[in-house]
Amino acid sequence: MVYYSHTSTLTSTMNFHNPAPAEICSLLREVRVIAVVGLSPNPARPSYGVACALQCAGYRIVPVRPMTESVLGEPAYPDLGSVPIPIDIVDVFRAPQHVPAIVESCIKLGIKHLWLQDGVIHEAAALRAQQAGIQVVMDRCMWRDYSQLCKDQR
Repeated sequence: MVYYSHTSTLTSTMNFHNPAPAEICSLLREVRVIAVVGLSPNPARPSYGVACALQCAGYRIVPVRPMTESVLGEPAYPDLGSVPIPIDIVDVFRAPQHVPAIVESCIKLGIKHLWLQDGVIHEAAALRAQQAGIQVVMDRCMWRDYSQLCKDQR
């Protein structure tokens, strides 16, 4: 696969590969607490819809968004380091340029799983996370994968 940088010039081929569908399903069956970085309190935003659907499916949602008190009835935290409970997976709804810092937080906090939603693509950060032992899913929707791959198996 060939991708282009922000300046639309050919940069390289992707070295990152997502887990196989069966591995993604296994991951989604294993995790329970999802920290959603960039979870908007606005019901019209995709992050809200995805988090709401995951919450209805039985996952614990932890909103991570500065200057927000709560989302979906859960207290919000300004950053991953402020979350007072263990996080199973971080689901990212932020622009790609924010991903390297999120990866470094995950490494520092010992978080073992990272999900970058549709359109959130940062190959270098994803590879850095994998090298640190983090399982990474990139450019996929967690709710869509849950619904299509393993909803009946949870």
